[in-house]
Amino acid sequence: MSTERPGWAPDDVDLDRPNAARVYDYLLGGSANFAKDREFAGRLLEIAPDAAKLARGNRAFLRRAVNYCLRHGIRQFLDIGSGIPTVGNVHEITQRTEPSARVVYVDVEPVAVAHTELMLAGNENAGVVRGELLEADELLGSEPVRRLLNLDEPVAVLMVSVLHFLGGNEPYGAVARYVDAMASGSYLVISHIAAEDSEEQSQARNLYQKDAVPIVGRTRAELAGFFAGMELVEPGVVWTPEWHPEASDVVVEPQLSRGLVAVGRKP
Repeated sequence: MSTERPGWAPDDVDLDRPNAARVYDYLLGGSANFAKDREFAGRLLEIAPDAAKLARGNRAFLRRAVNYCLRHGIRQFLDIGSGIPTVGNVHEITQRTEPSARVVYVDVEPVAVAHTELMLAGNENAGVVRGELLEADELLGSEPVRRLLNLDEPVAVLMVSVLHFLGGNEPYGAVARYVDAMASGSYLVISHIAAEDSEEQSQARNLYQKDAVPIVGRTRAELAGFFAGMELVEPGVVWTPEWHPEASDVVVEPQLSRGLVAVGRKP
C-alpha cells in the first residue's frame, strides 16, 4: 500500500490506482497527482506522445467557449466534471471579465473537490459539489446550485472531457434533463474523445480500460445527439482546434487533436 498521502488528500482516495482526473492534472502540469497517476501518464505518453499538448488544447477550447458565453450575456456557469483546479479555471475566466459571475463546479473525484474548496475559500460567487453527472436531479437540487444559480435565467452548462467516461445511452437522458432545466438562451458546451480506429487511439483506450476509467469514443452524429432540441453554434461539431480558434492557441492539426467539440444554444 502506498504511503504517499499528502495532508490535503481525502482519506477515501485510493493511492494505488490511477485516476483520470489526476492523470489529466499531471498532463496539464499540475501537482495534485500521485505516483500511480504519473506512472500511468508515462505509459500514455509512450503511446500518444502528444497527449499533454492535446490536454492543453482541450483546456483552450474551454476558455474560448466560456468567453463566447460571456460575450452572449451568460453570467452563471455549471461546470460538470470540472476536474482538479489548474490555470484558467472557469471562475477565473468569468470573474476577470464580470466579477459578479457565478460558478458551480461539480466532480466525483474527492481530490478535485478538496482542491476546489481550498481554491474557492472566500469567493462568495463560486462553489463546488461532489456529485455524478448522471444524477441530474440530485445535482440540480444541491445547496450550491440552489444558492448560486438561478435556472430561470440563462446558464452555461459545461461538460468538457467528461462524457467519454460514460458509455451507453444513459448519458443522453441525463444531458436532456439538464437541458430541460435550462432557461431559453442557455448554452451547453461539450468536448469529447472522437471515435477513431487509429492504432494509437486503440492502445490509449485499452490502457484506460485496464488501469483507470474506460473511455468511449463517439462519432460526430453521436455527439450531436446530446444537443437535441438545441441550436448548434457555428461551426457545429468540429475538431477541437477548429472551434473559434485564437492566435494564442497551441497549434495542432485538427484531426490529430483526437477530440470533437460543440456548443449549443437553447431556443
